[in-house]
Parts: sequence; structure tokens; C-alpha cells
Amino acid sequence: MQKNLYSGHTLRQVRADTGLSQVEFAKKLGLSTPYINQIENNNRPVTASVLLAIYRVFGTDLAAFEENDLDRMTQDLEEIFADTRFHGTRISKQDLHELATRAPEAARAIMDMYGTMRAYHEKDAGEDDLLQMNASDDGTGSINKSAYEEVRDYFHYQDNYVDAIDRAAEQLAIKINLLADAPKLTALTNWLSDTYSITVEQHGAEDAALIRHNEFERRISIHRSVPDSSKSFLLGSVIAELYAKDILTSEVADARFRTQSAESIARLALRNFFAGSLLLPYEAFLEAAAASRHDIQRLSHQMDASIEQICHRLSTLQRAGSKGIPFYFVKIDRAGNVVKRHSATRFQFARFGGSCPRWNVHQAFEQTTDKFISQIAQMPDGVKYLCVATSVTKHTTDYKTQARRYALGFGCEAQYADAIVYADGLALDDRAEPEPLGVNCRICPRDNCDQRAFPAINTTPFIDSRERGIVPYRAKAAR
Repeated sequence: MQKNLYSGHTLRQVRADTGLSQVEFAKKLGLSTPYINQIENNNRPVTASVLLAIYRVFGTDLAAFEENDLDRMTQDLEEIFADTRFHGTRISKQDLHELATRAPEAARAIMDMYGTMRAYHEKDAGEDDLLQMNASDDGTGSINKSAYEEVRDYFHYQDNYVDAIDRAAEQLAIKINLLADAPKLTALTNWLSDTYSITVEQHGAEDAALIRHNEFERRISIHRSVPDSSKSFLLGSVIAELYAKDILTSEVADARFRTQSAESIARLALRNFFAGSLLLPYEAFLEAAAASRHDIQRLSHQMDASIEQICHRLSTLQRAGSKGIPFYFVKIDRAGNVVKRHSATRFQFARFGGSCPRWNVHQAFEQTTDKFISQIAQMPDGVKYLCVATSVTKHTTDYKTQARRYALGFGCEAQYADAIVYADGLALDDRAEPEPLGVNCRICPRDNCDQRAFPAINTTPFIDSRERGIVPYRAKAAR
């Protein structure tokens, strides 16, 4: 049974955008003012008839009423209040969901303040190198939330999809005929020459830069060791600045980032988003993905793109009216650092600290490169996921430089498993025992996990001197 949709904050925002009072707004929709007031205060759910009336009268994108953002915000708040610095604070998940539902701006303010608090504590702990890379200093000694975190949240809360940029890239891909049989690198190189009189050339190992754009000489030079799929992506990022400069500027301005550093990072991220959308145009890729049952290797060959590019693109297929299966995507290095992460699903990544050791993305490093492994996993909220993982290696050009190896993880809710080739052969019925996962140890409620690193917050470790299991303590609920 589908749960009722309480989205009063979104309705208030829609009304505010129209500049209408509650009385005027209700009249245009053909509804009573008390009814609108009850919906805005979450005393009544938003029904399908109300949503259709809003779309018919105001043309509002109904995707704004989806609950994904509230679920993510609730999960983020839950992880924040699991921090040991809030020990003794008794706030239930229901309380946090109520905060996210009724006062989302207050919830975002709490998240921002926590990010700032973490920055201060990291500085106090002597982690100045991390702050120099990830935090901004306004010259007065005040430390702000990490610019990278701010940009990551920007993409996170809009499903990793930016419509104006995606559509502009798709239109250009059609104009260039980028899905023709000719290699994409050749097509992009020729288009740059014909449109902007820019020459694309390659440079050797003595130059460490992957790409260099000399605007004055109208020349782009790419390191010859870079694979063709990555060369195409790098060119796509340059093309974004040439072809969609005004759109990039508008998107960055509308996001209202707090620092110039965040704006610069966001602009680069949006350029990269354009590049991915250009190489894998939305509708064509969506159709190919469904036809292949989301076979990453097959799509890689068919679309002339890398494994990572395909995995990442799958997580962005959230265009209103033409959505793909909601996927999560994560990229992790060998030290466990999360290089990229996004979830269009309810799957929750740890914002702070490590992740669950039972998650198969960590096992990908134990496999040979390009081998895919799958598991059916269940999070503490009872939702089951199909989790797929593989590893990729970024090769070097000389013996002395260490190759970079990453684990890639992607997946979706198990209800979509029939549409995913990597679910073939897995036990999907209710009798099958899924792998129990958590977000991370500090907020995971599974007290019988033999891979727990430390007790969960809101529990008290109990040591039995007469008996010991794999984990050297038992956990009791804190009083």
C-alpha cells in the first residue's frame, strides 16, 4: 500500500513562487482555503487530484513533490545526531522526519552548522592539511562548511540531474551526430575545428597535465596516454564552457553557493555533467540501457564510453516525465575514501566516517579488474537492494608511478532486479536471506553483526569477563 504524501513545505513554496495568498491560491485551484491550509501544515496529505490541479493551473514540475529529498534529509540528520558529541540527546527518527517535513530550511541550517563544527574540530585535532584543501577561510578566522561538501549536497538534493545542462548537451549531441558510427573523439575534434577553429593535438609524457586549453592560440592539447573515452570526456568539459557558458553561469548563480571556492568547484562539476550528457545523450542512453538490461560492459562498447562513465550516467537518469531506474553510484579508493557518491534511491551513504564492511563494493578490490559481483542486501529500514560492484585501474605511463585502482558500486532497489542483468542467478524471493547492511557502525542497529568495528551510538558496551564472541563486547540500549 502506498503511503500518503505529506509535502506541505513544497506546496507553500509553490504558492510563494506565484505570489498568491492562500485564499487566491485556493480559488485558482478550485479548492477551499481551509483545505489548502491543512495541506500546507501537513495535517492532510497532498492527493493526486490536487497535484493534477497544480500542474494544470501553474505548470509546476510535480517531481518537486517527491519525498526522496525528505528521506535523504532525515537520514542525514540521523547520522549527524548519532555523533558522539551529541551523546545523551534523545531525538527519534520520527522527530527528525518531522523536522525535515515541517521545517526543511531549519534542517539544512543544522546540517550546515554541523559541517562547520566538524571543520573546527578537525582543525583542533591538527588536520590543517584537510582544511586547507576542503574548507574556506574568509580571512577573519571563521571556517565554513567544506566547499566540496556544499557542491556534493547541491547535486545530492536534485537527484544528480540538472535539466537545462542535460538538454543542452543532448541537443548538441544530436547536432554533431555523436551517436553515429564514427568515433566520438574524431567527431568532437572535427566539430571544434569547424565551429571554433580550435585544433586538438596530443602531448607526451614530459607534460604532467592531462589537458591544456590555450585560448589565445586556439589549441587544445591532451596527454597521449589518456584513453580515448577520457579524451572525449575532457573535450566535452571544454566544450561546455564554450557552448553552454551562459547556462553554467545561471545554474551556479541560482544555487547561491557560499564561497567562491564552492562556485568554482560547482562550475567544474557542471562542466563535467555536460560532458557526460554530451557523450551519453539522455533519451538514446535511456533506451539503450533498458534494451541491454543495464549491462555495463555491453553499453560501454555500444556507446563508446568507459565503465565508470556508464555507471555514473545511470545514476543521473532522473528527467521529469522520462525517468530511468533510480540507481546509486559510488567510487571508492583503496584507502576507503569516497571519491564520488550519489543516490537517486533511498540507499543512504555515510556522510561521515566509514561505510559497512559487508557491502560488496569493498570486495571489488579482491576481484580481478572488470569482474562484476552482485549481492542482494537489506538496510535496517527493511528495503532490499541489488548491489553491483567492480574495480577499475587507471594505468600509468612509467614503472615508478603507482597505478590508481578504484572500486565502483552501483545498484537499485530489489524491486527493479528483473530489469538488471546482474541479478540473474540471484535468489530474489522472500525466502532468500539478504545480506544485512548498515550505513556505518555508529548508527547501525544490528547488535549481532560479527563485523562491527565499534558499538553503535545510543548503546552501552557490556564486557562479560567470562565469555567472548568475535566482537569483544555486547551492546545494551542506552538509558
